Amino acid sequence: MRVLFVVPPFAGHVNPTVAVAAELTARGHDVAWTGPAEVLHQLLPAGAELHPSGDSAEAGGYGTLHEHWRDLRGIVALRFLWEEAIIPLTHAMLPGVERAVDAYAPDVLVVDQQALAGAMVARRRGLPWVTSASTSAEFTRPFAGFPRVGEWVADRIAGLLAACGAPAGWDARFSDRLVLVFSTPELVGADETYPEHYAFVGPALGPRPSDGSSFPWQRLDPVRRRVLVSLGTLNREAGGRFYATVLRAVEQLADRVQVILAAPADTVGEVPDHVLLQEYVPQLQLLPHLDAVVCHGGHNTVCEALAHGLPLVVAPIRDDQPIVAQQVEAAGAGVRVRFGRARAGELRDALEAVLDDPAHRHAARRIQASFAAAGGAVAAADRLEKLT
Repeated sequence: MRVLFVVPPFAGHVNPTVAVAAELTARGHDVAWTGPAEVLHQLLPAGAELHPSGDSAEAGGYGTLHEHWRDLRGIVALRFLWEEAIIPLTHAMLPGVERAVDAYAPDVLVVDQQALAGAMVARRRGLPWVTSASTSAEFTRPFAGFPRVGEWVADRIAGLLAACGAPAGWDARFSDRLVLVFSTPELVGADETYPEHYAFVGPALGPRPSDGSSFPWQRLDPVRRRVLVSLGTLNREAGGRFYATVLRAVEQLADRVQVILAAPADTVGEVPDHVLLQEYVPQLQLLPHLDAVVCHGGHNTVCEALAHGLPLVVAPIRDDQPIVAQQVEAAGAGVRVRFGRARAGELRDALEAVLDDPAHRHAARRIQASFAAAGGAVAAADRLEKLT
């Protein structure tokens, strides 16, 4: 089987495909990716076959787009995501995805929810395609309380289909053959019912380009509880105020908590001895050594923490993060706090709760067990093999 992964230039959307691709390769299948090479070459494993599509011709490329997006919130951020990212990315990627299909001749395309060009090309060519759902937010009726917002998104999709010459009346985010959801109902919520072709496989974890050799493992405290604070790859520069609040929050916990803070040094400044500041951390390798995680509610970080049975303090910023944070809180696996207006005392109380209240850890371990049972990359590969 020849599988072409169609992905946007976002780490959280690419990482699950890397794990699934490794499992498929181990079974003797061929894999390749298509997407913006200016970003993907940093995220894919060495030697990965990459067919460029959608590389930005604008000055600054996707870095400039990120700078415009990172300070937006709420509906403004949603509008920007569609009007300045997803829709232009679709138009930009279409020619490259067409060329990738011609060059690679795939048997099936695995298409990320935000790389809609893949679905359009697959439908145009009569090729089977599968949705890679790298966030579970869209499976919980996210606009149920805001019907006009849902209608606005539907109108954007309809307009995009028309502009690209695609037939009307279908949603390019969701395949009618197979939807791989990298979560489980234990986290998403068990109240909904889903079609049989929706496969909740849990997070697909696998090796990352960084091997962790530069991380100062010897500085991990063997006595104090260890907590990772991370705002992910896209939000880190916007976290200056939040990082300062974290430092104030843990002042009184210095005798029993070590904080590993993943952040740019110029947004944090000097840190006390009980805080280990690193611009980047080898997250998957670090998680087994931790007791809790403080994060922004990014789907990847949340699921990776829960896959290790770690409770969370979640401070959502935008996009799907408030929905994921609500899922964590509703499941009992963590505490939600405000990102923009969090007070040090509020954050300290939340951190103490997830460290000291066994209910949060028990809930995290219940979700961890559901992830393990779902199968991850192995289950995703099984479902893909059944398509051909």
